[in-house]
Amino acid sequence: MGHLRQEVEPGSVGLDPGALDRLDRHFAALVDDGRLPGFLVSVSRHGQVAHLTTYGRRDRAAELPVESDTLWRIYSMTKPVTSVAALMLLEEGRLGLDDPVAGFLPAFAEPRVYVGGSGPDTTTRPARQPILIRHLLTHTAGLTFGFYHAHPVDGLYRDEGVESSVAPGADLAETCEVYAGLPLQFEPGTQWNYSVATNVLGRVIEVVSGQDLDVFLHRRVLGPLGMTDAGFQVTDEQAGRLAELYGEDEDGELTPIAGLPLRGRPRFLSGSGGMVATAHDYHRFMEMLRRRGELDGTRLLRPGTVDLMAANQLPGNADRRSFGSPVHQEPGNAGLGFGLGLSVVVDPAVTRAPAAEGAFGWSGVATTTFWVDPRRDLTVQFLSQLRPKGSHSVFPDLKRLVHEAVRSS
Repeated sequence: MGHLRQEVEPGSVGLDPGALDRLDRHFAALVDDGRLPGFLVSVSRHGQVAHLTTYGRRDRAAELPVESDTLWRIYSMTKPVTSVAALMLLEEGRLGLDDPVAGFLPAFAEPRVYVGGSGPDTTTRPARQPILIRHLLTHTAGLTFGFYHAHPVDGLYRDEGVESSVAPGADLAETCEVYAGLPLQFEPGTQWNYSVATNVLGRVIEVVSGQDLDVFLHRRVLGPLGMTDAGFQVTDEQAGRLAELYGEDEDGELTPIAGLPLRGRPRFLSGSGGMVATAHDYHRFMEMLRRRGELDGTRLLRPGTVDLMAANQLPGNADRRSFGSPVHQEPGNAGLGFGLGLSVVVDPAVTRAPAAEGAFGWSGVATTTFWVDPRRDLTVQFLSQLRPKGSHSVFPDLKRLVHEAVRSS
């Protein structure tokens, strides 16, 4: 069990204590108003935790507080962990960015691309090029999510029972077979569409390594980094520390909702969104990235590989708004590119919230987020457990408030 602890005073590393107090008050007000159940926020500078706040409840009905060792469903913050695992195999020469996915998963050998129609009247054509490993890492494979309700292919995902990314009762291998039988929204490599691609990447890791995804991650990533609580299931000892997951009812009131099936090993090991972790766990992961692949003498990746991971991979240094599929052509994607499993700031002048060029990170659907800012030598994480009905301002507000707290290099 790991507890995250504040290590230095904010002022000693160039952070404004008054601005950090404003940050805490802002999010505490959201809890007091019933808009968040509780939260943990940490801000680290030069590798040292300079600000750590917990507030509110991890379980409102039981009146259990958020604590530094609370376990959180991190959902899509699982994706960077899976991406690091894939890049480790790349460094070992067992995987290449330009390897066709079909070389590992034969079901993807003959992908077809959507042409027109919907449902049983859908028409397709053969893809002109294969899906590559780099397409999975960059979400440019043409795969999608069934819950978008924005494209006829999304509807086909729902028709095949993968609206929530997993076929009912299926494991990772079986679910990827379902994905492979569905049309691509577009020719691989021609658009950015956030999708089930990291689940496919997780299956590739299993095939290449000969190990189940949870085993590989524990042996090669989580264990070596000292991420002692992170994983795909919660033990009896951990269960009391797991935060309740909340949604919003018709009146906007917070209400408990079903989350990931975490008691016992899940049949479906989602490299896309299946993990839980504590703030200590994810701090270790962020610090490894900040230090370009190494932490406390343990090296997972070479510096150049982390640099590649954190560099925009979209053609022409495009952002996700200009290169995105129609569902992603929204203001929130302006100025943000995508690396190998991570969002990357490419144009701070047009981002929705203050950001430094080259800052990278990702978020989860239950109001969790992190980023690493190499220019300011900063790492930030925010953890809560709310799946909101629509978009909210938590992440932009967090970035603005942290930006205001950085007063020197």
